[in-house]
Amino acid sequence: MSKTYETAGNLKIGSFIIVDGEPCRIVEISKAKTGKHGSAKASITAVSLVSKAKKVLVVPVDTQVEVPIVEKRVGQVIADLGDKFQVMDVETFEVFEVLKELLDKDLRDKITTNMEVEYWQVLNMRIIVRPR
Repeated sequence: MSKTYETAGNLKIGSFIIVDGEPCRIVEISKAKTGKHGSAKASITAVSLVSKAKKVLVVPVDTQVEVPIVEKRVGQVIADLGDKFQVMDVETFEVFEVLKELLDKDLRDKITTNMEVEYWQVLNMRIIVRPR
């Protein structure tokens, strides 16, 4: 997939950002006022969609940051291959695999064969978000 650019000062909690090459969801934003020697700063705390790691980015509020384009789609789990699920998109019938290690343990346990799931396609990765 692709990405776009947004000014750091315009970002909101719940929106997406790319930090260290990983797509992340913003969980906290704080803005410091302009100081004697520079512009206002934005401190952005985000959680990676892939590794679930907490990431912090501190930049001036007028900086252009990368924002991933998140495509939300529906697929059907057609096979459990042990360490990954094989999923078929219900619109395009494209078949792809999603590693189980990218999923939370609770979500992994809920998913069964022939179940419909919502997945997100972001930065050439596919992440299962929830069962439908």
